[in-house]
Amino acid sequence: MSRMRNVLPNPQVAAARLRRFCRLRPRLAIVLGSGFQAVVRALEGARKVSYSRLPGFPPTGVSGHAGELWEGRLGGTPALVLSGRAHFYEGHSMAQITFAVRALAAFGVRDLLLTNAAGGINPRFRPGDLMLVRDHINFMGTNPLRGPVSPGLPQFVDLTCAYDPALGGLLERAARRCGVRLRRGVYLAVCGPSYETPAEIRAFRRLGADAVGMSTVPEVIVARQCGLRVAALSCITNLAAGLARGALSHAEVLETGQKIQTVAVGLLKTFAELYGGEK
Repeated sequence: MSRMRNVLPNPQVAAARLRRFCRLRPRLAIVLGSGFQAVVRALEGARKVSYSRLPGFPPTGVSGHAGELWEGRLGGTPALVLSGRAHFYEGHSMAQITFAVRALAAFGVRDLLLTNAAGGINPRFRPGDLMLVRDHINFMGTNPLRGPVSPGLPQFVDLTCAYDPALGGLLERAARRCGVRLRRGVYLAVCGPSYETPAEIRAFRRLGADAVGMSTVPEVIVARQCGLRVAALSCITNLAAGLARGALSHAEVLETGQKIQTVAVGLLKTFAELYGGEK
């Protein structure tokens, strides 16, 4: 990767482009991971723009991540929906994979819901379960705040309450209204792209992890630095290494994601409706 590709624009540049694109001024943004892409079909008055047209937004190269930003009303609430994300394991820097969060904050977003696919470590979890992330463990070997301090932002960010109780409460209310069983747990992030070994999964369970994935945590850290409230939702697409009979594969992740689309759309639409009612 050339040095030029690592030079990112000021997030305000991307925010200005977003302002020209958007007819609304949403305070809520949602990032769609694997299994959640169908949510864009529930948007009313939807308009989209490719990440390639937004300065600083990295391309997505993983199946199930479209690389498009949508604007519309979800459950009647104005929202920006990011269909797909770039991953650290694709070779992007931490600054690149978290740039979209900085751009959203500069645009005026104040609340961020992150979704992802994860492997289940908790023995009570089954493929297709949804888990509200109540905390995380950063096992990616680095931190997106490493390096020069962003002007006007803190370097030493308190993550005691990384996940906002009020937003989490709205997700739980939405789940009850939709009749969806919502698990709660700790998400552990690794850099990937290889899946974990059974020994690693046993170690992660001892550390207190309920699910493992390859995203989300860098975005959470940067969002908190920018003052955004954060909630996160995982789709348990498979059992982690050593807990299932067969081999792990990305195809299994996508297959489970397809099966829970209707549930995911209903949950996020209801969440957005409740969120709008709180304002």
